[in-house]
Amino acid sequence: MDFYILFLLLPLFNIPISSSTTSDTLRQGSSLSVKRAETDHLVSANGDFMAGFFPVGENAFSFAIWFTKSSVPTLVWMANRDQPANGRGSKLILTENGNLVLLDAGRVQLWSTATTPGSAVKLQLEDTGNLVLRSSEFGKHVTYWESFKSPTDTLLPNQNLTMNADLVSSKSRTNYSSGYYNFYFDDDNILRLRFQGPDPLVSSVYWPSPWLGPFETGRFTYNNTKNAMLNSIGGFASSDNLVFSSSDYGAKVNRRLTLDPDGNLRLYSFNAKNKMWDVSWQAISLPCSIHGICGPNSFCSYHQASGRSCSCGAGFKMKNTSDWAFGCEPEFPWNFTQETGFLRVPSSEFYGYDKGFSENLTLRECEEQCSKFPDCKGFQFQMGDVDNKASRCYTKALLLNGARTPNFPGDVYVRLPKANLSSFRKNHKEITFDCSPTKSMRLERTYKKSNENGGLKVLVWVAVALAGVEFVCVAVVLGFLYWTRKENKTESQGYKLAAATRVQHFTYAELRKATLGFRDEIGSGGGGNVYKGVLSDGRVAAIKQLREPNGGEAEFLAEVSTIGRLNHMNLIEMWGYCAEGKHRLLVYEYMEHGSLADNLLSSNDVVLDWEKRFAIAMGTSKGLAYLHEECLEWVLHCDVKPQNILLDSNYHPKVADFGLSKLQNRGESHNSSFSRIRGTRGYMAPEWVYNLPITAKVDVYSYGIVALELVTGRKPTGVQMNGTGETVEQGRLVTWVREKMNGAATRTESWIEEIADPMTQLGEIDKVKMELLVKVALQCVEEDKEARPTMRQVVEMLQFHEDERAMVFS
Repeated sequence: MDFYILFLLLPLFNIPISSSTTSDTLRQGSSLSVKRAETDHLVSANGDFMAGFFPVGENAFSFAIWFTKSSVPTLVWMANRDQPANGRGSKLILTENGNLVLLDAGRVQLWSTATTPGSAVKLQLEDTGNLVLRSSEFGKHVTYWESFKSPTDTLLPNQNLTMNADLVSSKSRTNYSSGYYNFYFDDDNILRLRFQGPDPLVSSVYWPSPWLGPFETGRFTYNNTKNAMLNSIGGFASSDNLVFSSSDYGAKVNRRLTLDPDGNLRLYSFNAKNKMWDVSWQAISLPCSIHGICGPNSFCSYHQASGRSCSCGAGFKMKNTSDWAFGCEPEFPWNFTQETGFLRVPSSEFYGYDKGFSENLTLRECEEQCSKFPDCKGFQFQMGDVDNKASRCYTKALLLNGARTPNFPGDVYVRLPKANLSSFRKNHKEITFDCSPTKSMRLERTYKKSNENGGLKVLVWVAVALAGVEFVCVAVVLGFLYWTRKENKTESQGYKLAAATRVQHFTYAELRKATLGFRDEIGSGGGGNVYKGVLSDGRVAAIKQLREPNGGEAEFLAEVSTIGRLNHMNLIEMWGYCAEGKHRLLVYEYMEHGSLADNLLSSNDVVLDWEKRFAIAMGTSKGLAYLHEECLEWVLHCDVKPQNILLDSNYHPKVADFGLSKLQNRGESHNSSFSRIRGTRGYMAPEWVYNLPITAKVDVYSYGIVALELVTGRKPTGVQMNGTGETVEQGRLVTWVREKMNGAATRTESWIEEIADPMTQLGEIDKVKMELLVKVALQCVEEDKEARPTMRQVVEMLQFHEDERAMVFS
């Protein structure tokens, strides 16, 4: 009876039960073999993932990771997808020197991690599905390789997609080798989908819509961090401002983002009831808008009843009967030295690969445009309509991305030998259409929002029916769990925060130990003191202890969650936090060269040269532009000053102390309300003094003051000695710079040299670059906020100068 009571209570404690005893770890000198593929594998501790040899063909195996709980194993990563191992003697070996090597039966190396750590390492399959090669010595973990850094066609939760890690589709559902579609960051920092067909010269971007500019699709080009991630609750965010979420957002289920063989990017949620994957988001709802799906010289059509289909045009036949990506080939010699004609294909188009484009031509004139070029394969003609009377003629160098849609207002004319034209027209079977309007696929919710658990109710009633003791036990346990959940609500929020972002939760004791009792203070300000510390994993960190926490723990965690999702090369990276009792601490990456203020006022021999100063101004503007316009929530800094601009080992700037001042939606920029004035004297915009609405322009003003300080080396307030030893009043820095610039016409010497920081060498000054920076800074400090540029405009003005110089010297 006691055992039965325990069995009834197991669902309440959510205890996973597994019969697997397979290890999640491979030690040095050990191997996995194809010969023992059914039992020779690694299994994650939670049982969700397995790594081992996966059969991909007759006597062909690839080392892979797959999800185990679906009805059919779901591959999420593969090491040697394009070079399978042949023979039962193939092995994966973790060598004594720490290299992970895949050998086929003939001892030929097919793949390796190319690692030589020189210390004891192990290969471990984590609960996230990440396969990691790491060492663990003296309590420190060092990662030498991980599968998350080299994805195949799938992105798992909390796995980063970067500039060096594209998703590449498989060729088909059963052929796992590299296919023809890529999900990647392009040279403009935009995430795109691209078709790269069997012909290496044929490449075509199809998502987002290639005829739209980045800003028209809501994307940003000037964040060059090139980073994207799917979180565990179904949200995806990228550095180019691509944001989407699953239809079951918030549900605690397994997820994966996969670039499928058909070229569509889909987010899947695992349905534990039927052990199937449900589509909870997809990039493209119209299947025929995916480029290359039917190959060249063919047409894609879509019927709601039967789905998508491909067909060859008249005079063409399928080139490879097992792969539509090769498209169709002509049934005639492709040589248009003989007389040719054109076969009309109504309500159709071929996207891209235009030889030319003309307006206001007749059908006959458009045909003549194509006929005079031997390499013109056909043309697309669209008659003018009431709103736009101009006809359109597109001559084609390649017939790719063909689609037939009943309501498309244009026709394609395919070029064929005139001698065969009538026979091709007679023998070709026309495609029939379902004439109902094409509809986008509706994605239904794949979970119920109700929190009721009918199974648990039944279980409890059974327990009550069996014995009063069981009822008492269940009541006690439920009461205990309810009380615990109530008392630890914000602690639970903290764990959800760690799961939804990459921010780590630290205990106060851990941070006290890391800082040796908060001994080494490296900075202080109105918000609190900053200490240098060494975390348990060996990372050097800057740990900020907030002096007066703003709001309760739940509010603190909400703000930390927002900061944790921000990701830009010119923003200081937050590694973690502590919210324990009255203690509020933030853990940041440590900056070797301290703050900009330290470097400008430094009395040592290291002086910032002009190239570094301009780079600092440029990087700071990019970081602020990201806060204002690129991140998911509109973030005001409210205290931009040299003390909050930190410099790494290469003097690259990173903006610090952002996010905890004010978070709100961009649409509320004219309704900003602050309970008190924020900022630092000398850097504050006039809006603070006159109690005007606070917008992003207050940060623009502060940035302008910092830029002037970079050039002149002078503080905006106080008294300072200049290079000749005379005392200069600093309260009128902006006025002083304007006077020097406006009076330049009456002097022979350069006004830039007059205002330049005397600590630097005048011979090093790039006068054109410094003059530009000063003029941009003076625009930023205009009294009227409407006359100030946005931070994005500041970036563009400074970047335009850099791009022009690059073109001149390239």
